[in-house]
Amino acid sequence: MSGQMRPAQPLERRPLHEQIADRLRELIDDQQLQPGDKITPERELAVQLGVSRHSIRQALAALRAIGLLEIRHGDGVYLARSPNELVPMLAQQLAETQAEFPHIWEVRQAIESQSARLAARRRTDDDLDAIGAAVTAMAASIDAGDQGTDADHDFHHAVADAAHNPLITMLMRELAEAFASTSGASLAKPGQPARSLADHRAIAEAIASGDEDAAGAAMLAHLQRTTALAFEDEG
Repeated sequence: MSGQMRPAQPLERRPLHEQIADRLRELIDDQQLQPGDKITPERELAVQLGVSRHSIRQALAALRAIGLLEIRHGDGVYLARSPNELVPMLAQQLAETQAEFPHIWEVRQAIESQSARLAARRRTDDDLDAIGAAVTAMAASIDAGDQGTDADHDFHHAVADAAHNPLITMLMRELAEAFASTSGASLAKPGQPARSLADHRAIAEAIASGDEDAAGAAMLAHLQRTTALAFEDEG
């Protein structure tokens, strides 16, 4: 890959190969590579990014695992598809299974419980402000007699943003419509907006305290309760 690189950013407190994978996606975007294009050899990437070839290989393997790259042994590494194609394709597949409503809840539980764990580890003051603002807005909405749907959406996305994982952020954005359908089903139940608000406060507190286990558990418990509530009429 030739051309200008983005300014280097400080490394974060997460596995090095994950950070390198993020940088490689940035390079792919910067160079406007197309599927079928060959990317820079790992030796050159190691020099450009100032890391070992072993770390580059780990990052390449991670990107191959999600379908972004194709590694042709003895030939090189090629772009398999545009980064922008990956999540929309997943979102479309999920949207087409709306009849399988439990599947959407399962996906939410998996993604958002991990988001909360990462948020407790990586959150910034701005992230905490955004999470707190969503909690305050939901309380005001409920006090006004509404369900707090928009603030509920803002809260869950603020937690995802606080995870500082670009793939999670992309997943939440692309799956927003499908996830909104699950939230709407639970918040429409009598008394549920207030219960969700209490859950949100517990999640926010765990994230602010930096307790990863508590944050993940609180988010999972919240989504499990709302899942059960959404399906109680079917039992």
